[in-house]
Amino acid sequence: MNLYPFGKWLCSVVFYPLYRIQVIGQENFPKEGGVLLCTNHIANVDPPIVGISCPRPVHFMAKEELFNVPILKSVLPSVKAFPVKRGMSDREAFRKALKILKSGEVVGLFPEGTRSKTGELGKGLAGAGFFALKGEGVVMPCAIIGPYKRFSRLKVVYGKPIDVTPYRERRASSEEVTEVIMNEIRKLIEQHQK
Repeated sequence: MNLYPFGKWLCSVVFYPLYRIQVIGQENFPKEGGVLLCTNHIANVDPPIVGISCPRPVHFMAKEELFNVPILKSVLPSVKAFPVKRGMSDREAFRKALKILKSGEVVGLFPEGTRSKTGELGKGLAGAGFFALKGEGVVMPCAIIGPYKRFSRLKVVYGKPIDVTPYRERRASSEEVTEVIMNEIRKLIEQHQK
């Protein structure tokens, strides 16, 4: 069962007025083809916030523990989420993400791997660079700029797509590509923080 359209509508009704969400750069988002959507991570509600602001459906990796929660284990797959084991190399999750990218869809990823405790952008993990290099398509940098306070402005900013073809051609490392992605997210935060 696909609950994505209903979930997007419901979250939009709740979150847009609650956080006065302003979406910037949505026109930069590719209309078709595989996209690795890379976003900073400042709160637990980041996935639905990105999901409602993105013009295309997003498949998010979610920590495996969430799929053991009675209600969530049936809801998460129906809103395009799939499990990943944190802190280890999860080959099944990697294969699933690459398959989604190669089929021309959008995979959402938080390169930091976990929420920032300070709200500052943390160090990106090599996994983001790995997916960027191995998947087909472009990387879309995105910044969520808070704070998450009721009725104060929350911005979701989409940058320009990053073409990773030159990095693939010269066999750049996952770490280098992750750094490129994180720098683009950092620029978006710096440009739109005020």
